[in-house]
Amino acid sequence: MIELRAGVLVHVTRKASPQFVKPILFRLIRVRTEWITYDGWAWLDGYQINAKGDAVARRLIYVQPAELLPPEPTPQATPTRRPAPASRAATSRRVPSIRPPRSR
Repeated sequence: MIELRAGVLVHVTRKASPQFVKPILFRLIRVRTEWITYDGWAWLDGYQINAKGDAVARRLIYVQPAELLPPEPTPQATPTRRPAPASRAATSRRVPSIRPPRSR
C-alpha cells in the first residue's frame, strides 16, 4: 500500500473506485479524515495530472487507498552523444586576422 502524504503521486484506476473507467494520475494534497466513510475507503483532495506532469484540475475523489497504484514509469530520454572535444593543439593555433590593422 502507498503511504498517503502530501505530494505523493498515484495512479487511480477502476480498481480503486468504479468511477475511474479511464485511469488518472493524481497528486495528493491531503486525506480528508474529518469525513466519515465506509471501512477501507477515503476522500482524497488533490490535483489531476496530465501526461506532461501539469495539474489540470483540482479534484476531490472517493477511493479505496489500498487499491491505488504507483505511477507508471515514464520512458527516459536516451542521452545524446556530444562530439568529442577538439584537441588542445587544434584550439591553440592562432587564426590570421581578416581585418586590416588599425591606423593611428
